[in-house]
Amino acid sequence: MAATAEAPQSTKKNYLTALKEALYEEMAANSDMVCIGEDIGILGGAFGVTDGLQEKYGRERVIDAPISEAAIVGVACGMCVNGKTTMVEMQFIDFISCGFDQIVNFTATYHYRTAGEVAIPMVIRGPAGGYGGGALYHSQMNEAWFANSPGLKIVCPSTPRDAKGLLKSALRDPNPILFYEMKELYRQRAIEEEVPEGDAALVPLGKAAVRQEGEDVTIVTYGTNVYMCLEAAKTLEAEGFRAEVIDIRSLVPLDEETILESLKKTNRLVVVNEAPRTCGFAGEILARLAQEAFEYLDAPPVRVTRLDTPVPWVKPLETFVLPSVDKITEAALRVCRY
Repeated sequence: MAATAEAPQSTKKNYLTALKEALYEEMAANSDMVCIGEDIGILGGAFGVTDGLQEKYGRERVIDAPISEAAIVGVACGMCVNGKTTMVEMQFIDFISCGFDQIVNFTATYHYRTAGEVAIPMVIRGPAGGYGGGALYHSQMNEAWFANSPGLKIVCPSTPRDAKGLLKSALRDPNPILFYEMKELYRQRAIEEEVPEGDAALVPLGKAAVRQEGEDVTIVTYGTNVYMCLEAAKTLEAEGFRAEVIDIRSLVPLDEETILESLKKTNRLVVVNEAPRTCGFAGEILARLAQEAFEYLDAPPVRVTRLDTPVPWVKPLETFVLPSVDKITEAALRVCRY
């Protein structure tokens, strides 16, 4: 009998473990990769994503930094200029605002300012999003700030496989990338899945995933809201409507083609994300599709977002402010019945 190639090994993993595995593999593959952040060494990160990394690779490659996001990003940018690949951890993505100047005025613009001579292979990653009672300082989705800053890519995985595959791809990309991790998904057993090892896990940046096919309404989303949209799709099906659920995964670059092809089929659009409504990324998606695909729309497109308010701590108020299965279902039914 002829020998057959062995399939890539894979085992069921949660979202957090998949991220950790990506970091270990990329640190092993790239001796010029350095990690820096608050408590990522001895503590292993606030959520344990970098647990054991310093012990394995040493304090010179896994650096515990002072509590200064501006200093962390600035140092990481300098390392990139000198040939390093850097992974920057924000203890919570909310505090990325403290390093805003270094990100948008230095890191994002460096390649342009050097006429393409200098690359900045940096991934800034951290826990983001609400639904966990984190209140106003630990529940933000501020991705739209950076979508407005040319030179940055933005990624937000919703599954363990994408968490690993997109992080590995991001760490191999020559551009600075903001990597939003949904902390409510970190240890959710319900979403554990088979995750390949090594390069078999790679997921390309800038390519959306169709999580469910349908022909009556296109629901575009990312992050934690993917699972809410899939749940809403079950109710829609009971009402006689089949929803196509698209997980964009990469915000910048955005896979407009996949959304457009879906819209040509369904003629109806709902966009869901948990950032605030005003100037949020949901509005950007709606604006692009209204311009590029107006003739395919049989109903006004709708967005389901967080209200324009900080995220409350009290659970009933948090639920009221953020997108929910019921809100998504109601919006989709309204569009389908228009």
